[in-house]
Amino acid sequence: MKLLIISSFLFITLTAAAQQPSTKHTMHMNNYAADSTDIARVLTDVYFKGIYEGDVNLLGSAYYSSTLLFGDAAGKPYFKTLAQYLEGVKNRQSPKDSGKPFKGEIISIEIINSIAVAMVHVKMYDFNYFELLSFHKLDGKWIIVNKMIADVKQ
Repeated sequence: MKLLIISSFLFITLTAAAQQPSTKHTMHMNNYAADSTDIARVLTDVYFKGIYEGDVNLLGSAYYSSTLLFGDAAGKPYFKTLAQYLEGVKNRQSPKDSGKPFKGEIISIEIINSIAVAMVHVKMYDFNYFELLSFHKLDGKWIIVNKMIADVKQ
């Protein structure tokens, strides 16, 4: 009988503990909506707009200064430093000025504490990019610290 009572007590205690969210997790969830909104704002108001307009100052403000970019474009390996990438944006005709269609779309945003990954889809010129953008929250601001792209046939 003693064993049954102790077993029941342990079962109830463990079940109740498993159903209670941790304080850390609850705090994370309280900030999730605000952080997700902040990241979405960086993507739409800075990242997509900077690419579309060819505004390297605006676009550069979304990135950490040592960001690296990796992936493939037009079937070829792609690697650039942030400076090389921004120089390329500066020296090309912007999608806005080209008159060709441009679309930037947020597919998902995943956040864990001060890090996040956003998956976005960017269609411009003849490119159909799927991108994974790693974010880190530094000094209260979400910035891109790594960019990986894949140009996918349409």
